[in-house]
Amino acid sequence: MNFEGLDPGLGEYTPGLDSSMDPRLDPALLQGVELDPDALAVPVSESMHIVEGMYSELHSVAAEVGIPVTATHFDLQEELLWMGNHRGHASSFFGPTMGRYSSFQVHMTDDIRHIQSMDTGVLFLTKNNLKCLTRGGLIMFDYTTEEGADMHSLILTDNNTLLMGGLQNYVAELDLTTVQETQKFTVEVPGVAIMRQSNRFFFCGHTSGKVSLRDLRTFKIEHEFDAFSGSLSDFDIHGNLLAACGFSSRGLNGLSCDRFLMVYDLRMMRAITPLQVHVDPLFLRFIPTYTSRLAIISQTGQCQFCEPTGLASLADIFHVNTVGQLLMSFDVSSSKQALSFGDSGGCVHLWSSAPEVSFNSYSRETELALPCLVDSLPQLDWNHELMPLSLLPMPLTSTEPLLSDWPTSLITPSPRRAPPVDPEILRTMKTVGFIGYAPNPRTRPRNQVPYKIKDTELEYDSYNQVPESPIGRDEEPHLYMVPKKYRKVTIKYSKLGLEDFDFKHYNRTLFAGLEPHIPNAYCNCMIQVLYFLEPVRCLVQNHLCQKEFCLACELGFLFHMLDLSRGDPCQASNFLRAFRTIPEASALGLILADSDEQTGKARLGRLIQSWNRFILAQLHQETLEQEGPQAYRGASSSTLGSSGESVIGRLFGCEVENSSLCRCGKETVRSSLTLLFTIHYPEQKEYDFAEILKKSICLEQSTQAWCDNCEKYQPTVQTRNIRCLPDVLVINCEVNSAKEAEFWKAQTEVRLISPLVARIYNHAFTKFSHKYTLKYPLMEELCNVEGLTFDTQAEDMRHVWIPLSLKMCISKTQGLEVSSLSEGEELTESEEAEGASVYDLVVIVSHIQDARTGGNLVAHIKVGETYHQRKEGVTHQQWYLFNDFLIEPIDKAESAQFDVNWKVPAVLYYVKRNYHPKYDLRIKNPIDASVLLTEASLARKQRKSHATFIPLMVNEMPQAADLVGLDAEFVTLNQEEAELRSDGTKSTIKPSQMSVARITCVRGQGTNEGVPFIDDYISTQEQVVDYLTQYSGIKPGDLDAKISSKHLTTLKSTYLKLRFLIDTGVRFVGHGLQKDFRVINLMVPKEQVIDTVYLFHMPRKRMISLRFLAWYFLDLNIQSETHDSIEDARTALQLYRKYLELSHNGGQEEFRKVLKALYEKGRKLDWKVPDIDSADGQGSPKSTAVFPSVMGL
Repeated sequence: MNFEGLDPGLGEYTPGLDSSMDPRLDPALLQGVELDPDALAVPVSESMHIVEGMYSELHSVAAEVGIPVTATHFDLQEELLWMGNHRGHASSFFGPTMGRYSSFQVHMTDDIRHIQSMDTGVLFLTKNNLKCLTRGGLIMFDYTTEEGADMHSLILTDNNTLLMGGLQNYVAELDLTTVQETQKFTVEVPGVAIMRQSNRFFFCGHTSGKVSLRDLRTFKIEHEFDAFSGSLSDFDIHGNLLAACGFSSRGLNGLSCDRFLMVYDLRMMRAITPLQVHVDPLFLRFIPTYTSRLAIISQTGQCQFCEPTGLASLADIFHVNTVGQLLMSFDVSSSKQALSFGDSGGCVHLWSSAPEVSFNSYSRETELALPCLVDSLPQLDWNHELMPLSLLPMPLTSTEPLLSDWPTSLITPSPRRAPPVDPEILRTMKTVGFIGYAPNPRTRPRNQVPYKIKDTELEYDSYNQVPESPIGRDEEPHLYMVPKKYRKVTIKYSKLGLEDFDFKHYNRTLFAGLEPHIPNAYCNCMIQVLYFLEPVRCLVQNHLCQKEFCLACELGFLFHMLDLSRGDPCQASNFLRAFRTIPEASALGLILADSDEQTGKARLGRLIQSWNRFILAQLHQETLEQEGPQAYRGASSSTLGSSGESVIGRLFGCEVENSSLCRCGKETVRSSLTLLFTIHYPEQKEYDFAEILKKSICLEQSTQAWCDNCEKYQPTVQTRNIRCLPDVLVINCEVNSAKEAEFWKAQTEVRLISPLVARIYNHAFTKFSHKYTLKYPLMEELCNVEGLTFDTQAEDMRHVWIPLSLKMCISKTQGLEVSSLSEGEELTESEEAEGASVYDLVVIVSHIQDARTGGNLVAHIKVGETYHQRKEGVTHQQWYLFNDFLIEPIDKAESAQFDVNWKVPAVLYYVKRNYHPKYDLRIKNPIDASVLLTEASLARKQRKSHATFIPLMVNEMPQAADLVGLDAEFVTLNQEEAELRSDGTKSTIKPSQMSVARITCVRGQGTNEGVPFIDDYISTQEQVVDYLTQYSGIKPGDLDAKISSKHLTTLKSTYLKLRFLIDTGVRFVGHGLQKDFRVINLMVPKEQVIDTVYLFHMPRKRMISLRFLAWYFLDLNIQSETHDSIEDARTALQLYRKYLELSHNGGQEEFRKVLKALYEKGRKLDWKVPDIDSADGQGSPKSTAVFPSVMGL
């Protein structure tokens, strides 16, 4: 406060104090203030010890002698007390002992007027500057206000927003995230000097003596108290009470301290009996413990405690020993156990009500500097027999160099030599001026330059010091071995759900990722694999059958969504719902419990290989079955079913011949079809991949089997041979134990080191004339070969064990032959004549082992030209990493490299080169208008008299651009999983799993406009935990076919109707359609969606409910008791008509004014629709007919 002009008998100022230091009041307002020094002199004895429940001085410390302390503040997160002085310096003190924690300069000239602590740092407010620093003094941001600003106080409105006020005609709102001013609120001159906040109002104290109550949203004045005729000194709020102290005007004599505190009841908004005190009040605070006590502080250090509605007593007065200095600042800790006073002499006084004081109820641990250990070393007794002599310091007694004195040549830093420019770049480079341009030859990984292999080996050695257990490890000390793009990705949910989550940060391509939060979404990577196999994609999108749960149909629907998406993620909820109903999947253990997914107990590597085998067999079976009578008239039956041949069998199938030879000499031969092969590993450590693959396909093993000739189990030799080659060779790697992992690790090390050993041998053989033998030298010995450098060549780094191409041939003499092909190598004419084929690696599915997240599965997929042509309009091939919704282009060498410490291979796909012409890759949409025709209800009790919709007639079939009103209702299958943070905010870990329960579509034009043509209740076989009857209108039993009276259908049946409408090109009108389509699992082009929640929405404002919009624009009272999807769909249609009317008649500017009036009305009513008999007379007349032609339906 500025006390210039007060009676000097009250104390003396330090000479450094001037009139510019006042953090609250205009100096001109305090000229001539008179205080009677003899009016009251209360003798107060100093307390010698702390009495429980009574405040007394605990500690005092001098921050900077002679520099007034203008602000004090108890840290709200840690046990720290902050002070700021008149010269812009800040200090903090730790705990009740007041040990100095940090000290730094905040501003070079201006005084610190307000201090506010946050979770991440501390805010310091000066005259025209706001600075945020860490508790150690590092600057986080520095914000300068407008020129001419005179800031005095600030208040945090939430974690990321604050208000700043001062002696100017505005209050500024600042966003702490962007450190930018978001808006200004105009206030009366001379401005706002003190600000407080409750759950109802902002309270602003003005230097004119008034206290204004302002709205939390708009900052408009709701009420105002004229507290003092002179000026306001301080005020505080607790519950329904407001207490203020200040100065009264004495006419020509100026201002004087008023010993009556003004107390106001915030419930009745009026003053109650003023409270007379016995000290000249300068500061006051509520200190609520058992009662609502007030602490009133005078300038001279007198402190009085009293009840705001009682009488003040002289016995409740204490004295702060300021040694003649004046009190300049005051604060109370959040625990109400400690008080702090700052005086004009630079001292800070700490008072406490308890011997063991705590500033906060729950404080986090403060990071303290480590103590110096030099002087704390223990004494060593060198006479002790067990004392290691290495602990004793040894003086340097000779001139000989120590072993640690390395020569200068070994310790001089030398820069790494830049690798030479690729000759291909120099050959193709075109020079313009002094700049050369050349296409990227892509011979090296992007943003990576390989240097000495020795450094790389040392880096990996540090990892290898950890005991290896690559399969099923419980702990992994080197978590950060896993690159960030391979780690498990999670969706961070906010108040808006997924609307503000930036998926583009994880996927900058136009391909669609898949969301991972759905149960059993571990198979996302394999879904992507099947999608990028062109024959499989075309097969399932052409497939349509009458089975309710058909994985081929659901895959076709999902692939259609992936086709439509332009980089936005999709979710496989309907596919996984059907997957959970397949008995074979449950029998194979492919259905995971939520606990297993979250805790990482599932063996994902083994699981995805079983899933791979299951899905191929399931698709083969579903597309091979002969379909019966069609459920959808006009839908053509599957060509696979009619021909009795499966595309899956032609694509993946391989006819194998299994021979069993008993030792009695009898041989049994059986033929079968296999869709994939499993790798069997040999005992040796060094093996070529092509040779292992051949032995795994043509497997020979001994086992016990039944022999009909011997009529008992006998040892037999079983041999497998193949008669033809598949178009797609699927391989399960079966790396399920530490033994297989060690085998892969050995192959990787051999392929990495062998080329280097050869180069070392050639170098040494050339340099030395005598002969010697080099047998598996250690890396340390290799590094000692003189003159050798370890600049790793690109081809060495890319020498991976898995070949990118294979040559396979079945000869009549030698059987199956498999060999590796180098990149770009083609078959000769003779090899083609022999029936040889080239297989290219296109898919690698890997298990990422990360103990921190429980691990995840990723896929490396070589995306072909047709997919790039459809999505990006270019024709090229590229490898991509698919990690749920993270998609990133990668180099082909990276995809085939494995470090089994964290990346374990699971599934490989090789495709025959140029195999596409064998298959019909055209997609013929099997969904036609017959799906909209009448169908029988699943409910046994449903009657025609209860029908709530009229199906479309042939002449009403929708056309492109027709309007269709849509609304859906949902039930909850799994509740939301959330956690409550320490600051009271809620963090969503896993959202609730919803299932669609009712879908309604109404006609949008014609004579029957508003009449529903779809009103389907969706039967579900999964357990419903919450029917949400208040919001959905769905009651228990509505979805049960045995007792329901509704028109009950399967989800697939209704899904096909919506798909037909989307493919036709109709425009859907509804409210909040984004969530509806998401739960239904539909991808609808944006141009076909008209969402009224966005039509009547202003930027950066709240979304408005359908009920409020209907009441405001249509004078309708809907959703009064429960929701009805027919009513909601009709209302959305009429709101769209209203929008067209408003925007057409008045233009965008007039429509913007209508929206402003809408938001203003909503704020006044708190967005609640008034009753019919409300005072404003704007109830919803029930006689209003939105669609008169259908009110009797």
